[in-house]
Amino acid sequence: MLEKMEAFDGEKVIEEFEEMTKDAERVQRETLKKILEENGSAEYLQNLGLNGRTDPQSFKDCVPLVTHDDLESYIQRIADGDSSPILTGKPIKTISLSSGTTKGRPKLIPFNDELLETTMQIYRTSFAFRNKEVPIRNGKALQFIYSSKALKTGGGLAAGTATTNVYRSAKFKSTMKAIQSQCCSPDEVIFGPDFHQSLYCHLLCGLIFRDEVEFVFSTFAHSIVHSFRTFEQVWEELCSNIRDGVLSSWVTAPSIRGAMSKLLKPNPELADLIYRKCAGLSNWYGLIPELFPNAKYIYGIMTGSMEPYLKKLRHYGGHLPLMSADYGSSEGWVGANVNPMLPPEMATFTVLPNIGYFEFIPLKENAEDQQQENKPIGLTEVKIGEEYEIIVTNVAGLYRYRLGDVVKVIGFHNSTPKLKFICRRNLLLTINIDKNTEKDLQLAVEAGGNVLAAEKLEVVDFTSYVDVSREPGHYVIFWEISGEAKGEVLGECSNCMDRAFLDAGYMSSRKVNAIGALELRVVRKGTFHKIMDHYLSLGAAVSQYKTPRCVNPTNTTVLQILCSNVVNSYFSTAF
Repeated sequence: MLEKMEAFDGEKVIEEFEEMTKDAERVQRETLKKILEENGSAEYLQNLGLNGRTDPQSFKDCVPLVTHDDLESYIQRIADGDSSPILTGKPIKTISLSSGTTKGRPKLIPFNDELLETTMQIYRTSFAFRNKEVPIRNGKALQFIYSSKALKTGGGLAAGTATTNVYRSAKFKSTMKAIQSQCCSPDEVIFGPDFHQSLYCHLLCGLIFRDEVEFVFSTFAHSIVHSFRTFEQVWEELCSNIRDGVLSSWVTAPSIRGAMSKLLKPNPELADLIYRKCAGLSNWYGLIPELFPNAKYIYGIMTGSMEPYLKKLRHYGGHLPLMSADYGSSEGWVGANVNPMLPPEMATFTVLPNIGYFEFIPLKENAEDQQQENKPIGLTEVKIGEEYEIIVTNVAGLYRYRLGDVVKVIGFHNSTPKLKFICRRNLLLTINIDKNTEKDLQLAVEAGGNVLAAEKLEVVDFTSYVDVSREPGHYVIFWEISGEAKGEVLGECSNCMDRAFLDAGYMSSRKVNAIGALELRVVRKGTFHKIMDHYLSLGAAVSQYKTPRCVNPTNTTVLQILCSNVVNSYFSTAF
């Protein structure tokens, strides 16, 4: 298989993609038929009375729309070791753990070889389009990727985050080799037992191979920013390791030390060069191209909840283009970025019609009555400019599954839609008639952040919480900032955020004090790092970690971390 994969033919991949997207409706019907034929013996489908029918209409008539809660008991049986055909025809041998910051614990999701193959198809497709625009030769990629702990479910199935399940596969390695995206760091660093040690060694490996690095990658933009914020703290230590050829003694994992000893040799010239480069930078602007002179772009998921990190990423990246990676979730992939030169804020994702069966629930503006939810429509029936909730039927036992994402149709590539990710549907700040999404929160934080920027300060990270412990309830926004700010400046930030929530329900409630004044709570430096460490201790992987943008009242540990680290709080006087 390795030999077959090695000869990557980008033109052929693009040709196949063009062909498949010309008649997306036919490909969708065939994909659904294949999924239902392969899994017809599954108990879940048998109970719904499909009786071997595989056409879209019968499928929609018999199979209900579901959320993860509806499938939890089935997935739990699989995790507990029941190998009968429950959700799929063939037994599921691996479970993915979702990033799980919504409920504070990871969701269990079935993972199989067919799902892995769709992942490779997405990787190959987006690489073909990326490489057409910015060709790379056979160099290396500085990849900040990490594996979660290898866990076992009660029934003995392998369990890990979706990214870990991908990284562990031989298919991933051969595909990465084929698409010239081999990691600078040895496996021991990627699969290391301690995130902090792995991150330090990723940076060290990048510097050792600095002339060969052709792009910088992590699953999420947040992780790249975090890596170079760390670099600012440890760059002199890294130089000293390179100068002496000796790894810092605090890196104690034997597997990592063993692997690094093969790479690290005394190199005073390289150490001096890096030292000069860093000393010559103004506020770390353009750090990435300065360290890696042959890097051509920065790549990772940069849309949705990652947008707040783009400003800092551009600061580190200087002239390098930011290319947004593809659109998917632990439950499966949806689309590839086939226009990689668009800035991330404008990124669209073209749905691959053969990796799953997709439906879309039209979201009418101000549809107050959720009882009258619109009927789902097919992939090729969506309209440009409209917003939809996306429904996925995948190759690993999820049928008509509500991903919880809101997308907007921006256009079509041949006959398949190009989607823009808007927000998570279920993440709402709401007290009474107000409804604010993750995007609304993001815009409010940006408005407040602009006041801070005038003081040469920035918001490092943020989250929110609805405090209904006393009447009237009010929004609390937690900020970690890059330095000290005056009280009146932070008071103005709080006012700006309060005014930036433009939802009619929020504004009218604020005016009559049915919702109290917005509260900005500033937390100590490192607070969001503690939150990440908490999720890592639950088995999350850094590769998949996203700061929760709204903390549920039931998530007491995260609330405790936030509240015990508050330095000051500022109530808005905007209304």
